Amino acid sequence: MMSRQGCFASGAFAFSLLYAGAMVNAVGAEADGFHVEQRDDRLIITHESAPVAHFIFRDDKVLRPFFAHVHAPGGIQVTRSFPPVEGVDRVDHADMHPGIWLGFGDISGTDFWRNKGSIVHERFVDQPVIQGGKLSFATDSAMLTAEGVKLAMLLTRITLIAKPEAWHLTWDATFTPVVEGFYLGDQEEMGLGVRVATPLSEKSGGLITSSTGATTAKATWGQPASWCDYSGVINGRHVGIMVVPDPSNAQPSWWHNRDYGVFVSNPFGRKAMKQGEVSRIEVRRGASYRLSHRVIIHSLTSEQPLDLKQLAQ
Repeated sequence: MMSRQGCFASGAFAFSLLYAGAMVNAVGAEADGFHVEQRDDRLIITHESAPVAHFIFRDDKVLRPFFAHVHAPGGIQVTRSFPPVEGVDRVDHADMHPGIWLGFGDISGTDFWRNKGSIVHERFVDQPVIQGGKLSFATDSAMLTAEGVKLAMLLTRITLIAKPEAWHLTWDATFTPVVEGFYLGDQEEMGLGVRVATPLSEKSGGLITSSTGATTAKATWGQPASWCDYSGVINGRHVGIMVVPDPSNAQPSWWHNRDYGVFVSNPFGRKAMKQGEVSRIEVRRGASYRLSHRVIIHSLTSEQPLDLKQLAQ
């Protein structure tokens, strides 16, 4: 059996071959725009030389893959700095709110939100490919308890598309348990989370808006909605992040929204969000469970009208 280090080394070699082709495509087709640089722990994504995001698949403290340093078109950072900067950012939950992530407070009794369990990157199933203005890649990760017991494999498929004045990021996750008794439990901290840049937080003048028309963290917390947006004005531009759960998800999302800058699409915490009986989604060994979201990272001049319903289309 090949060691984890051996698997990574051979995967990195394969990536280097394919990544060379991706570089050629990006350089040879300026309309594609995206560029990817691979490092040992991350992919650094730019668009026409401007920063977009880092996809970090290995970190000593945040024990799951995540996006950090996310910028909207035009170059304004819309997620909190990672790690947060003392004196500039609120520094709470530094290792739990890195940018954009999937986290789960209770999977078969293990807390992956607070880094008690770990989602360990094993390989790129599909190497990063840039074509037709779209970047796509896929990874395989093992979901391990604190004791190192593997509960499931997690297949993550990422696509990033350049739209007029927005990036559309799709995060599609498929869980395949390798043990019996696998379940997704009922907690507030379950699902796809975003920590916005400190100037965008409600405490700093930003605003949360849901598909129902409700605004503010207090009015949208725990409520069902087909999308939520967290945005504000920075340097004369209206920038923000909208999260749109896939309508084909097994359950609709309730929202764990806070005025200090975090919002979470949570399709699991029915009782935790005060919406009914305990939610417990059980998945048989060898079966699969899919969870998908679209994340819209947007930027407009402050004079342009922000039509959130149109943006969500």
